[in-house]
Amino acid sequence: MTAVIAPAPHGPGRVRSAAELEALAREASERFADATADEVLAWAAETFGRNLAVACSMAGDTVVPHLVSRHAPGVDVLFLQTGYHFAETIGTRDAVADGLDVNLVDVMPAITVPEQDAEFGARLYERDATRCCAIRKVEPINRELASYEAWVTGLRREDSPLRADTPLVEWDDAHQMVKLNPIAAWTFDELLDYAGRHQVPVNLLLTDGYPSIGCEPCTRPVAPGEDPRAGRWAGLAKTECGLHVTDTHPEEA
Repeated sequence: MTAVIAPAPHGPGRVRSAAELEALAREASERFADATADEVLAWAAETFGRNLAVACSMAGDTVVPHLVSRHAPGVDVLFLQTGYHFAETIGTRDAVADGLDVNLVDVMPAITVPEQDAEFGARLYERDATRCCAIRKVEPINRELASYEAWVTGLRREDSPLRADTPLVEWDDAHQMVKLNPIAAWTFDELLDYAGRHQVPVNLLLTDGYPSIGCEPCTRPVAPGEDPRAGRWAGLAKTECGLHVTDTHPEEA
């Protein structure tokens, strides 16, 4: 690949060492094993301040920026601008930026889609979805997360068998930082109920057969009774883009 200059990260830069962060994560994992989302996020806001970021796909996880902003107003919300999103996803991103007390950060890949097409050929996602995800998702988010100490995700246990044991707080060894999953125990109905009660923008595709939403070329509707993530990379031996790599589930890479 032609050498390119990657965009500079937006985070304030880490203050604590990896050892200090790991100790915080492991203590909090036990302390908040059965806590509410608000209890976890109140601790995170107090502990990390501006070194806390939210990663949001603008699918069903838009409730997470709303939850976090109640404890950390103006929190950085990282959105991967892959260049392949549904129009509904971009519309949700705009609504979150305009309607919530957050700082929306567009995380950009080092190369544009046309540059990727020139380097690897058009529709790389059809021939090598893992490489496409690495370029447009994994490298950009890894670069951005390196400038924070803790990140908040919208992972939920019912999403897939690989996520069934997701803790509320954990040590993210891959990124060497604290990882918070405050809605891990929530059901899809609880998520929609929260969004409705608090008027949180949600992706319109969620109620149109897309319980899990990724890039448009690699996402299809899910039939009744199917796994919620069955529509992601359908027909491929792939269930994760690589953002949530763990020692427990190395196949997520």
